[in-house]
Amino acid sequence: MYDGETTPQWLDRADGVRIAYQKRDGDGPGVVFLGGYASDMTGTKASYLDDWCRQRNRAFLRFDYQGHGQSSGTFADGTIGLWTDDALAAFDALTEGPQIVIGSSMGGWIMLILALARPERIAGLIGIAAAPDFSQDLWLSLDEDQRETVRRDGVIELSDDGQPYRVTSAFFDDGRQHLMLRGSLAISCPVRLLQGMQDTAVPWSTAVTLADRLQGTDVALTVIKDGDHRLSRDRDLTRLGATIDELTG
Repeated sequence: MYDGETTPQWLDRADGVRIAYQKRDGDGPGVVFLGGYASDMTGTKASYLDDWCRQRNRAFLRFDYQGHGQSSGTFADGTIGLWTDDALAAFDALTEGPQIVIGSSMGGWIMLILALARPERIAGLIGIAAAPDFSQDLWLSLDEDQRETVRRDGVIELSDDGQPYRVTSAFFDDGRQHLMLRGSLAISCPVRLLQGMQDTAVPWSTAVTLADRLQGTDVALTVIKDGDHRLSRDRDLTRLGATIDELTG
């Protein structure tokens, strides 16, 4: 069930894709939330941010990528490029002026691509366990038999905490076209990275590498020693709100 005061609204794209979103009007710079892999806009962090922005009369946008939540499409057909196109479409059509973009996990990867594509619209970035290049990291973690399965069948079934999910060869191939950590990133806006040391999905060294790759100097990394991947505890959310305050104050 969707939370908030309204049911989802719809962004109908020319290609027939329907993107479900919720938008809150308010002061700028606005806040845009990019969710993670297989998550949707009803999650704890997205709901916290909606309430945070409501209390401060700040503009806020959250949405579901294709194959996520109530948006059209099939999850297994998704790629980083496809979901980035969704983010750019929502960003361009549904926001105005400078924005603080917050990316959680995979959303942190898409956040970087968006910032490179729309630098003049970005007031700041906040990565929460940002996971740039995770498709390549996943590929490298497969053994040779698993890689051969991907090459032969075009898809492989993996498991995360006992939950099966399918990953296609298209997902791996597309991810290689959007790698962020193999060189310098021409991003100069303020960036704040929040990372748990107990994160079993994204090692905290990834955040250190990302901070190093960013060309800007206004970059700060907060490592939470007992923090997990989700960073959705009350104290984690309070820290997230304080980080937005820092960028908007």
